[in-house]
Amino acid sequence: MSFETRTTFRPGDEHVNAYKLMTAIVVPRPIAWVTTLSSEGVVNLAPHSFYTVACARPPIVQFTSVGRKDTLRNALETGEFVVNLAYGPLMDAVNNSSAAFAADQSEPAQLGITMAPSEVVRPPRVADSPAAIECRLHSTHELGDSTIVLGDVVAFSVADEVLVDGHPEFTRLDPLARLGKDEWGVHTQVRSLTRPRTPEDIS
Repeated sequence: MSFETRTTFRPGDEHVNAYKLMTAIVVPRPIAWVTTLSSEGVVNLAPHSFYTVACARPPIVQFTSVGRKDTLRNALETGEFVVNLAYGPLMDAVNNSSAAFAADQSEPAQLGITMAPSEVVRPPRVADSPAAIECRLHSTHELGDSTIVLGDVVAFSVADEVLVDGHPEFTRLDPLARLGKDEWGVHTQVRSLTRPRTPEDIS
């Protein structure tokens, strides 16, 4: 397919919303459904769709807090958080947990989301999520109105039901993804494709 015409959007120009353009083009985005504990012991649970792997050795994950949210404050105060996999059947719960609850209100308690103890860190995990990544705070980096949060992975908690030959299987994980506007990616089609290691491997 050849694309003959284009529209150029320049950040800073009037009527250009860079956030909406980025979230529509940088897709699909995995969702970090992050559990933290406040210094008073209140469980916070919120989704963050600016999320990825930052390093493999050592294992480090990262998410971005757009603005100074409860998740960021709690992670800075306690030094721990859990990334729960946003799982297809929990889409409504993930979405509802994005509401602006007061800092002294626990999203799981308000929304009836069952929690379970984590293996290593103090913040609990979502009991009905098939996978959780337990983290200790590595560092944060401020960029404009946002803060990148990096976490050292100290444990992976994965439900046996989603393991095939000891490895998490994508279709069983049934991960959700955020797209543009109010769109979500569900039941993503899977295709296997061998990665060429050298130019000679390309067929």
